[in-house]
Amino acid sequence: MQLIYWLLFAVLVAGDQGLKYFVTNNIAPMTVHDFIPGVLSLTHITNTGAAWSMLEGKMLFFYLVTIIAVIVLVYLFVKADKKDYLYRFSLIFLLAGTVGNAIDRFTRHFVVDMFNLDFINFPIFNLADTYITVGVILIVVSLIIQVAGEKNN
Repeated sequence: MQLIYWLLFAVLVAGDQGLKYFVTNNIAPMTVHDFIPGVLSLTHITNTGAAWSMLEGKMLFFYLVTIIAVIVLVYLFVKADKKDYLYRFSLIFLLAGTVGNAIDRFTRHFVVDMFNLDFINFPIFNLADTYITVGVILIVVSLIIQVAGEKNN
């Protein structure tokens, strides 16, 4: 069962990097391509910061935070109850998102973003960011299930 987590991790990171490779090689920077008109477009941008370009250019900070995050996530995964599947999957999604963006930061010195929500003012994001969001949602659900289970005991 342990292998499934690391296979998922590899598939997620490969998906993120593959999409970023496609975007950087097929969509000119700052070019918008409708994907789902009025809902989602692909816009190739580079980001040296975080969401909404916060801390733009503070690469040393991002390198340190990334290294610490990877160490903490791997530690939590290794220490997690082997039967707590949802929690362990959430950590894999968080780790894949962190590593996906880390690959960009360490190799390109910026992150490639491409998903633009056309119906709301929201930062352009990438697949790794989506993995992080899914990981957080799964952790919250895992905690809710854990707390509900403790109340029933």
